Amino acid sequence: MKKKLLNNKAQPFLKWAGGKRWLLRNENVKFPSSYNRYIEAFVGSASLFFTLSPKKGILSDKNPWLINTYKAIKEDWKKVFSRLKVHALRHNRDYYYFIRNQESKNIYVQAAKLIYLNRTCWNGLFRVNLKGEFNVPKGTKDSVILKSDDFELVSKKLKNINLYDCDFGKVINMAREDDFLFIDPPYTVRHDNNGFVKYNKHLFSWSDQERLHESLVRAVSKGAKVMATNAHHPSILKLYKERFKIVTLHRHSVISGNNNARSRCKEYLITGGY
Repeated sequence: MKKKLLNNKAQPFLKWAGGKRWLLRNENVKFPSSYNRYIEAFVGSASLFFTLSPKKGILSDKNPWLINTYKAIKEDWKKVFSRLKVHALRHNRDYYYFIRNQESKNIYVQAAKLIYLNRTCWNGLFRVNLKGEFNVPKGTKDSVILKSDDFELVSKKLKNINLYDCDFGKVINMAREDDFLFIDPPYTVRHDNNGFVKYNKHLFSWSDQERLHESLVRAVSKGAKVMATNAHHPSILKLYKERFKIVTLHRHSVISGNNNARSRCKEYLITGGY
């Protein structure tokens, strides 16, 4: 593992569905020039957080696997990395399924397990069954330790960051004047005819979309700066157009396992307060 990256920027160590690395390369995306705290609900791989590298802030997600992984690295990255190296040495198909079925209450063991599964499962997908058990099959990639890994730097970047496993509303309501909120929710739409709905509507309903909108309106009214992404759909436009600025962005879709289904698609970028 590298001791230090030249630009002192930690790299995302997880692949996460809906990740926003592409957003950082879009010249039409304008971030606030200054802000107090950085706040991100639905944190995923935290690619924007690691790029902006804020001094203080809040990261949250309703996925305890994910938040506990960040907590473990923040508290003792060496314990996580030590276990991950064991996975790297033993990795093969049978070992993958053996680890997938193992349970542990040790936060460092859990963190190494999530990173290992994320890097070797199918398409970096996170999915659990009704019992809360990870059930994604092994993928084609076998690299467990990456050249970009710098868990020590990740730990340092998380030092003054509060981590919460909770509903997005709780964290957004913590926003104060001059805080910057980045919000990237699961994409659902009013009429259930968006491609993401079949994956997410049981996790994030239209009523959640409405509740999210109300939370962001309150945050802006308190003087916070908001950037959000969402599905390019008339119901989303109608929901946000009166109180926020909305622009259309284009990106490549990689949610499908079929290469022929991977194409350019649209998303809304929603901003307010700056």
